[in-house]
Amino acid sequence: MAEDSSFKIGTPEEAVAQIAYLASDTVISVQPSLASDSDFSSHLKRFAGRKDKSLVAKNADSVPDILSVRHNTDPLLSVFTPIRAGRLVSVTTTSSILLPSVAHLYRLANLPVVLHVALAPKSFPDCSAITSIRNSGWTFLQSESLQEAQDMALTAHALAIRSGKGVIHFFDPNSSAKNEPITSEDPEVIREILNIDNVRRFQAVPISESGIYADDGRVAIASDQPEPVARPINGVQASALEVPSSNATSTHVSSKSSQQSGTNSPSSVSTATTIEPAAPVVTSEHIYQYVTSIWQRLNDLVGRQYNAFEWTGPANAENCLFVFGSATALFQEAIASAQGDDVFAKSGILTARLYRPWLGAKLIEAIPRSVKRVAVLEQVSRKTTKWGPLLIDVLTTVKSAVGGVETIVGNQLGYISRETVRQALRGIFQNLTSEKPIQNLEVGEREAPQLGSEYGLEKPKLETAYTKILDQLFGSRVYIANSIEADNAGISNTVSASPEYGFGALLARNERKQRFVGEVKEAASSGRFLTEVPKRSLAKWVANVDDTKKAEEAADDVVYKLTIDNSRLSRELLQNKAFFRKQSLWLVGSDAWSYDLGNSGVHHVLASGENVNLLIIDSTPYSERAAADANRRKKDIGLYAMNFGNAYVASTAVYSSYTQVLQAMDEADKFNGPSIVLAYLPYFGEHDSPLTVLQETKKAVDLGYWPLYRWNPDNEKKGEPSFSLDSERIKKELKEFLDRDNQLTQIMRKDPLFGTALAQDFGTEIRAQQKRKAKDAYNQLLEGLFGAPLTILFASDNGNAQSVAKRLGNRGRARGLKTTVMAMEDYPVEDLPSEENIVFITSTAGQGEFPQNGLSFWHAIKDSTELDLASVRYSVMALGDSHYWPRKEDRVYYNKPGKDLDRVLANFGATRLADVGLGDDQDPDGYQTGYQEWEPKIWEALGVANVDGLPEEPAPITNEDIKLASNYLRGTIVEGLNNTSTGALSPEDGQLTKFHGTYQQDDRDIRDERKAQGLEPAYSFMIRCRLPGGVSTPKQWIQMDDISNELGNETMKLTTRQTFQFHGVVKGKLKPAMQAINRALMTTIAACGDVNRNVMCSPLPSQSKYHREVYACSQKISDHLLPSTTAYHEIWLTDDNDKKVQVAGDAVQDFEPLYGPTYLPRKFKISIAIPPYNDVDVYAHDIGLIAIKGEDGHLVGFNLLAGGGMGATHNNKKTYPQTGRMLGFAKTSEVHIACEKVMLVQRDHGDRKNRKHARLKYTIDDMGVDVFRSKVEELWGQKFEGPRAFHFDSNVDTFGWTKDETGMNHFCFFIENGRIEDTADFQMKTGLREIAKVHKGEFRLTPNQHLILSNVADADLPALKALMAQYKLDNIQFSSLRLSSSACVAFPTCGLAMAESERYLPVLISKLESTLEEVGLRQDSIVMRMTGCPNGCARPWLAEVAFVGKAFNTYNMYLGGGYHGQRLNKLYRASIQEPEILEIMKGLLSRYAKEREEGERFGDWTIRAGIIKATTEGRDFHDGVAEEDEDEE
Repeated sequence: MAEDSSFKIGTPEEAVAQIAYLASDTVISVQPSLASDSDFSSHLKRFAGRKDKSLVAKNADSVPDILSVRHNTDPLLSVFTPIRAGRLVSVTTTSSILLPSVAHLYRLANLPVVLHVALAPKSFPDCSAITSIRNSGWTFLQSESLQEAQDMALTAHALAIRSGKGVIHFFDPNSSAKNEPITSEDPEVIREILNIDNVRRFQAVPISESGIYADDGRVAIASDQPEPVARPINGVQASALEVPSSNATSTHVSSKSSQQSGTNSPSSVSTATTIEPAAPVVTSEHIYQYVTSIWQRLNDLVGRQYNAFEWTGPANAENCLFVFGSATALFQEAIASAQGDDVFAKSGILTARLYRPWLGAKLIEAIPRSVKRVAVLEQVSRKTTKWGPLLIDVLTTVKSAVGGVETIVGNQLGYISRETVRQALRGIFQNLTSEKPIQNLEVGEREAPQLGSEYGLEKPKLETAYTKILDQLFGSRVYIANSIEADNAGISNTVSASPEYGFGALLARNERKQRFVGEVKEAASSGRFLTEVPKRSLAKWVANVDDTKKAEEAADDVVYKLTIDNSRLSRELLQNKAFFRKQSLWLVGSDAWSYDLGNSGVHHVLASGENVNLLIIDSTPYSERAAADANRRKKDIGLYAMNFGNAYVASTAVYSSYTQVLQAMDEADKFNGPSIVLAYLPYFGEHDSPLTVLQETKKAVDLGYWPLYRWNPDNEKKGEPSFSLDSERIKKELKEFLDRDNQLTQIMRKDPLFGTALAQDFGTEIRAQQKRKAKDAYNQLLEGLFGAPLTILFASDNGNAQSVAKRLGNRGRARGLKTTVMAMEDYPVEDLPSEENIVFITSTAGQGEFPQNGLSFWHAIKDSTELDLASVRYSVMALGDSHYWPRKEDRVYYNKPGKDLDRVLANFGATRLADVGLGDDQDPDGYQTGYQEWEPKIWEALGVANVDGLPEEPAPITNEDIKLASNYLRGTIVEGLNNTSTGALSPEDGQLTKFHGTYQQDDRDIRDERKAQGLEPAYSFMIRCRLPGGVSTPKQWIQMDDISNELGNETMKLTTRQTFQFHGVVKGKLKPAMQAINRALMTTIAACGDVNRNVMCSPLPSQSKYHREVYACSQKISDHLLPSTTAYHEIWLTDDNDKKVQVAGDAVQDFEPLYGPTYLPRKFKISIAIPPYNDVDVYAHDIGLIAIKGEDGHLVGFNLLAGGGMGATHNNKKTYPQTGRMLGFAKTSEVHIACEKVMLVQRDHGDRKNRKHARLKYTIDDMGVDVFRSKVEELWGQKFEGPRAFHFDSNVDTFGWTKDETGMNHFCFFIENGRIEDTADFQMKTGLREIAKVHKGEFRLTPNQHLILSNVADADLPALKALMAQYKLDNIQFSSLRLSSSACVAFPTCGLAMAESERYLPVLISKLESTLEEVGLRQDSIVMRMTGCPNGCARPWLAEVAFVGKAFNTYNMYLGGGYHGQRLNKLYRASIQEPEILEIMKGLLSRYAKEREEGERFGDWTIRAGIIKATTEGRDFHDGVAEEDEDEE
């Protein structure tokens, strides 16, 4: 530069400006206005005015372009043209532009742009501008002193050039206000750090502007070029130079983490590829490698060392501050000068030098092992979440790592001065070291001294287009309540522009208008005017004030007369002359109002019914709308408002139809009530040309993204249509569109190219990188093999296709082929043309769709126009079920994914190795029949059909193998629990933990999103208690409640097997939860698994003495059939040293006298019914016991049913539900032995090869009832007596209060689908806990998922009734259909669910209840059940009407079950969705109400009316269904 290179620099803005100038072709200088310099621009202009040369600029004089842009004119838009032209661009700005520019930030993230950001406001910076954009894809560097500002500015430019990604360097200018001036950096050092070769490589290749992605499709590519070695400067090795160090290394620091970040040996990333020369995209690991290399060179050249996370303090510190704000230097000084008795003495400080990408592993390295407590201080004033973003980062990192940190506390950092720093530190550390630290503690002052003007909020000029129309239409009548220009008495622009503030202002203005009318009335009768003329005019106006037209006519005359009068009273009235006319009241907002409608001013306006108009301007360009929101406008305010029924709604676009805008605004003004005018005005920046806005508007309107329409409820009164569609081109298309179910799917079908683009999201980059690295690594392993290559890709829904693919891969390797097996979603589609041989194996999901892990691959190839597969040989194996869709019109879905894939590949020129194989579940061997025909053709085509010496394939591992190898249910569960690298257990251990009462699950609501982010599923565990008879003490209830709150997801599930179930228990809390259950004197062993599970017993509140006798039998049977293994106690009930504390002793080998080492072939369930109530569904279980009462009123024994069971598989007629068959009567004293012998016959004769045929029901059906009974009697040593008489009345619960024979009271609560939880409207969980605190009796869980408050004495009734009323728990005024309903959990936790159940059934019933009211069936009990899959957890096959999930939002409908639970139902309609369900049910309910006979139940009526055929037993379950499959002719 012109000045001596060693000139002094006094401010961080000057240091940054110098580096930006030297390292850029173009510098965008963001200024308060073009006439006012920023703290950067004055220096930049000085350098440019002297014609100082840049080190990188390629123009003629090497002087970079300095482009000044106002802060509110979309400054980052100015970056695109130069950066795409191959010019290095930097931006100097304050943080005020970041959030408004967030769309551009995402577009620029993969370009080597540098943003130097001075945090604002000056007086007290708010770091939320940084945290809000932390996930925008940029690299973030932070500096905290003058020297660091210069070094990090240089680092930012070098890193952007090296990585190809955008870098944001942010700093607080005030943090270095006390720093001494520094020497400007030697240009040779800057040149060395920048690496001019890399600069020239970027400048040589301009970036294409074509592409549909927000970032033009560009990604930053990692290169494997060697990092340059620092050259000597001026003949002296640079590392020997003596230079000033940064503040971060001041002399009071006793230890610094230079050794922590491992900069001397950065992790290497292999970029070798055997596929193509393109390198992988840049990852966080690459960023770390690059930045540490830059810092190492900087250290070598000038002797200053930096790390990703900087530690300042003693190496043995126990307390640590993680500071994200302006006060780091103050804290460092105060801690360094602390006295020995100061609570903050000998503490350390952490700061993030490299804030993004967040390198958790480096943070762990930077924290000394001695640290036990971390206080996170965040200077974030605009928090959008309860927990600060940095706190979440630190918690996520530290809590998941092995280390000594025990406590992490978040603090909100306010303004700290030198005078208050010690006080602040004392508060922080006293809270940090307390027994129960307070989270989100505010530290420091909320306000700080003002240090000058800040950039203000201004209305974008383009948006004045619509406000101008308002002015044109209504002139002085228009009033915009939330105008930015208005004087709002000290209220900030941000607040005063909000809809809530504006709506309140409008209400206040209406009140002021009413007061004004009163003042006019009073004035009209007063004598304070100079003449009598105004009185007559005022009286006329008051008389017509409610008639808008006449009041308007009188207004001009009134104003004129008052002006002429000019009395004091006249002048007072004229001050509010606007009130003489009907005002047009408006709120003007943006599309930000399209979110969170329930809490926005939009909702308030609509709900109020007030005559207020909303103008909502949506500026999102059509080409930049979010992919997930491509075909609808965020939350559709228009549709939302129309559903209110009381609002005028219009959708307009001034650049499409100006006339329609005028018409809509005029109609809105005339409408007496709320009006919403949605106005489209797409723009990228305020200086966009009208042509740009016009082009974006035309796309949006013509393609249906922004339809033009008007909705006027008043038209109905005139006999005119309420809805008017004004988009001529899409009138027909939109009508069809509105009739469809899936908007996005339909658009994709209509325009495949467009659809492919919409399917992409931010996770695409991550997935592409993962695919590339995985495939490259595997190909390297295959290099040593000599056979032909074979790639096998699978798309699997339930694991079958994956298993087939892996087996085929193993067989290919055995034949000498270089075989690769992977999921379709993990395969880089761009490699497809280079494949030699490739095989696809796909199952069929939903309505003939690809499974989830094949969708992205399918969408990528089906819409491609560039694939050339002429050199590729392929084949497809499709797995499906030809009977899955009974209707002929739906049979096209059979194996549709495989057929479609085969067709598309052939169209691209690929050659078939073999014709598409079709595996059909209906074939004798299922899909294996078709597969066995297809596989030999593959080997034949590849020339490896006849290979000698093929190894024998090991038999697949079955559940029986897992059990046998588990050493009595131990497996490797303990090792899996101790493995913190994953939230899951191994598949084998996942099978074994079922025996221990827990299932491994994951949250399916977020499964796809996590997968897109490269994360494993959100694993958690379901825990089920073993609770014979479903009886719990109040103390146990409270303990269960505590477990759900502290260790689960804060809800409890009362199951259809009368027990407690917890969800959302993460692996680390699994053992504590098991121990807590044990402390409550409960257990979970054998609650699941291939053993006898929880024994059910009718709760029978009306006969308590008798119930106790029967309940005792349930406990006896449960205890008698309990597994004997000590593994449960060894695994779960150990102390901190893993020493057993329960009954296991030191036994090495267990013994299972009843079960043996492989336990039962499948699960085994027992229930006890007490006639006349069959609430346990006694026919549905492996053993059903029907209690028989003797003449003396006591229990004498049980009728024993055997072979019931609910599990089935859709369209597999070899599987079916079954009802229990009568074996005979057993006495009370013998019943547990009889149950044992039934179980042992099943143990010895049940099918252990086919788990779908392994339940007792199939054993009995295969063997015959008489043969089975004889085998039981042979083991028992006695015969069953003949069954005793009994009868059932129902299988539903009786709600409300009942009194038993002892005078005790019982209340049955309605717990919908068994879910115990608190909501804003219904604090059920809290209420039940409060009841449990005072209840002296017991709780009984019912088999229908409800709850009975049992054994309440009369004296205790008032207190309990008061609590029930307080928490609305006494409400049982529901429709009988709802009271008789039941649903399983299904989504989001059940891995088997195909559709919603628990979350949907209440919604469905609500939609049917109006029909029940209409036909008079509200009080008539109809048993309706729903499950998410055919496994039958809610026992749907016995319901009078049942819906069983078949695919997402799709159900099979069954009718004809017995009201007493005695008869199975039958398929009535297959694969139907809500519209069909509602239509069918409304018709059936209407007919039932008219046609039923006295006392006839719904299920019985459906059979008598010929709607469905009766199912006599399970083996005819599939016979004579209403939708019978017909063979194709």
